[in-house]
Amino acid sequence: ALYKIPNQLWQDYLGWLQAVLALPLRHGAALRRLLPEAGLLRAELASGEVIRTRRVVLATGRGGAGGLYWPGFIDPDLRPDLAEHTNIAIDFAKLRGKRVAVIGAGPSALDNAAAAMEHGAASADVFVRRQALPQINKGRGASHPGFLRGWGELDDADRYAFLVYGQDLQAPPPHETVFRVMRLGVQIHLGQAVERARRDAGQVLLRLASGAQQHFDFLIIGTGFMVDLDRVPELAAFAPHIARWGDRYTPPAELVRPDLLAFPYLGPGFELQPRDAGAPAEISQIHLMNYGAHASFGGIASDIPGVAVAAERLTNAITRHAFRENFPALRQAVEEFDEPELEGTPFFVPRG
Repeated sequence: ALYKIPNQLWQDYLGWLQAVLALPLRHGAALRRLLPEAGLLRAELASGEVIRTRRVVLATGRGGAGGLYWPGFIDPDLRPDLAEHTNIAIDFAKLRGKRVAVIGAGPSALDNAAAAMEHGAASADVFVRRQALPQINKGRGASHPGFLRGWGELDDADRYAFLVYGQDLQAPPPHETVFRVMRLGVQIHLGQAVERARRDAGQVLLRLASGAQQHFDFLIIGTGFMVDLDRVPELAAFAPHIARWGDRYTPPAELVRPDLLAFPYLGPGFELQPRDAGAPAEISQIHLMNYGAHASFGGIASDIPGVAVAAERLTNAITRHAFRENFPALRQAVEEFDEPELEGTPFFVPRG
């Protein structure tokens, strides 16, 4: 009966959780870069603060493994006055009375088109290269606990082939979003791939695959995220040495997808793995629990339904590492433990 939780209530819940559990969170603490340092990781913050630690978890969400995907056919000089990505905060009030174009067919693209109309845009046109929107959300079919808890135990061929299957099908936008844009008069143009978007006399000029050209006042790019660890600034010192899927697995020719092969190939606890003999030993002390983990573990690191499973896998792995690394001290503590269990009984033997 509760159906789906509204976004703001979900955000309020997370804030409540932080307060009630007294979680030791620090806001506004941006990580600038990680460096290896004699068996530790040196974390340099934007504030100038330096933290030395044995483990770092990068739980940086969908965009944390390479950033926003900005297609090459869109001139970058359109930003920020004439174009912006859906993952960047857009001042929709400035779009009042404007003609808005949107590229993409996912929920972010459609919801941004709806937001533009709700803020008084004159029109919003969504351009989709597919002839039809995806029909079935296979992610819901993958709700079997095995996809969350057992995905990382499959062999590479099965994991990779299933990734290709999902990528080729894609997921439809939620039906609530579709009804929202329909109610607001958003126009969805199927089979209308954009070949070029450029600046023209203070406007955005779109050239479609059909050869048609149209002018708009603003362009919203809903093309998602990319995975490219060479573009993650905090990992610059490690990136050349991080193993990717393309380093560890060669798919059949018909399943080659360069973007999937660019995903990092992770260890069982989300650890980065070395690509070459020159990799810093500390590389496996970095745990990548963001969208970059999708190829190795499925959606548990970047989708809300499975994030609790990811946290359990991660903490179990770090516990194992910490136990192994600290075993001499832990054994000594056990040897020094001396609390008589039988004191006060007839079988108590005093220490001699």
